Amino acid sequence: MSSILENKDQQHPQEKSDRAIVDRLLEIKADPTDYQLTELARLRIRYSRFPGARKIQQGLEQILHQWNLTEEQLFELTRQIHSQGHVYKQPKSVESQDDWT
Repeated sequence: MSSILENKDQQHPQEKSDRAIVDRLLEIKADPTDYQLTELARLRIRYSRFPGARKIQQGLEQILHQWNLTEEQLFELTRQIHSQGHVYKQPKSVESQDDWT
């Protein structure tokens, strides 16, 4: 019985929202922004050993191919981006809004 459970794909709690991100990234054919690169790297890490979400994993692989990157190159680029510390910060001139508005 335990071997049956081990082979069963699981559904990730963030799968629906992550699928939307993957779909948007798939539309980018070349020259991704720093934000798009970091989103791809974040999702690659999240799903790298996840037992399920196969379509997301395939989409992430396709994006790497479209952008002519290896995973190693992606992670090197995003380490440089994060070292600058700006990718997830909003400019000070942008007022924050609550998610529900």
